[in-house]
This record gives sequence, structure tokens and C-alpha cells, in this order.
Amino acid sequence: MPELPEVEVTKRALIPHIEGHTIEKLEIRETRLRWPIRVDLLKKVENEIVISLSRRGKYIFINTTPGTAMIHLGMSGSIGVFDQFVPPKKHDHFDIHLANKKIIRFNDPRRFGCFIWAGKQPEKHQLINHLGVEPLAKDFQGDYLYRLSRNRKTTIKAFIMNASVVVGVGNIYANESLFLSGIHPKRRANNIGKKRYQNLAQTIKSILTKSIEMGGTTLRNFSFTYGKEKIGYFKHNLFVYSRGGKECEACGSLIKRIVLSGRGTFYCGKCQR
Repeated sequence: MPELPEVEVTKRALIPHIEGHTIEKLEIRETRLRWPIRVDLLKKVENEIVISLSRRGKYIFINTTPGTAMIHLGMSGSIGVFDQFVPPKKHDHFDIHLANKKIIRFNDPRRFGCFIWAGKQPEKHQLINHLGVEPLAKDFQGDYLYRLSRNRKTTIKAFIMNASVVVGVGNIYANESLFLSGIHPKRRANNIGKKRYQNLAQTIKSILTKSIEMGGTTLRNFSFTYGKEKIGYFKHNLFVYSRGGKECEACGSLIKRIVLSGRGTFYCGKCQR
């Protein structure tokens, strides 16, 4: 599943192609995504200028005067920019036709993505209004995590992956951040001191920022395409994720793999306490 850096990279890659341009029409070939596409509502963006593209969590906002349309990539979604007359392929579920003769095309084999009308106040939409702080925002600090964790008996990994606490710290980045912070993923959230939380918050910011600058982590099902060019793929630069049984690059011990809350969890038993 694309995580926050992949979505941010996709948003930034789309901006020069769509911001300030007029949406001529929507072409919906498949309405049965995670939630049925409400074509009648989304048609409000037709003949409207895209004021801006923004992001909240893993949702990309297409902001126009009548309101905002939201896109989520789901498990296997991708967005491509194509010339107007490039024919659609299998699983190309909808196109956004622009006045600049470009098409923003959404492909999603598993159909867990979505295209939703969020109106004039998207931050109040039911899919958005419960979300926690953005990890790259100034409000995301160690003191914030420490304060929220005092009554939480859950594991630290589950805590930082809870979208109502902080958005966008998916499985890959949770594993990597905990390793770089020296925190065992099974440690209880309320059993970690303020100084360690300050270090963890800074590490999360740093690793997400670096990943965005590099284009996102290499995920099997993620891509932003411009014609035949794929943007967002680069070599793995991961310390523990998906490295179970291999040597820790810091101490030489074997990386262990366990399952926490149904997710594969990787850590070094020597480096993380």
C-alpha cells in the first residue's frame, strides 16, 4: 500500500500538470471502487479551474471553487498523466480531462481506492475529521506523543501507526523509525519517557522527509507515471523492514520478525530496547 511519502510524491508530481488548469470533463468507466463513485456530485468540478492540490493523510485533494474532490490510492492504485488520445487499459477506472489536452488517469486493479466529493469543507468529511496531526507539521513533537501516550497500554508500534494520533506513519516507516530510535516495537507506549519520544518524533520527521526527497520507498504496487516514465521508484534504503533473518547493519545481530496487530514487524533485539 502506498504510504504518506508516496502520496506526497504523487501530489507534487501532479501539481504542474493540473494546478491552474481547467477540468473539461470527467470520464468514469467504473464506479465500483471502495465506495461507489458519485458521478452526479463529482461533475461539479467540470469546467472549473483547479485552484490547488493538497494532501491530508493519504488523501489527495483537488480543490476547486465549488468544492474539493478527494482521491485515495487504496492498496494498488496509481495515477498517470497522459496525452489526450492515449487509450485506456484494463483497470483504468476514470480520467480527468484537462483543457491543456492532458489526462489524469486513475488505475486500480484491486479497486480499494476512491474518488469522493468532499464539498467546501473537506476537513470535516467523515473520512478525514478523525485524523491526527500531520507528522511533518510543527505540532508534531515529542511532547505531543508523550502527552497522548500516558494512558495508552498499547505497543509503541501500534500507537504511532494509529491515524487518530498521527497520520501517515505506515508499517514500513514505523519499523524504520523505531529501529533508528532504539525503541523495541513491543514496548508499551505509556512506558517510554519524554526524551525518547522527542527523539522518536524527530526521527519520524527525518525519515519521512528523506523518503519524500528520494521519491518514496520502492513498493510493488505504487507508481506515478508520466507516459512511460515511472516516478517514485528507487533502491531500497531500509535497515530492518523486510530483512528478517539478515544481519543488523549496526551490530551484526540477526533481524527478528514478529507479527504485531496483524502486521509484519522487524527489529533488532540488541539495538532496540
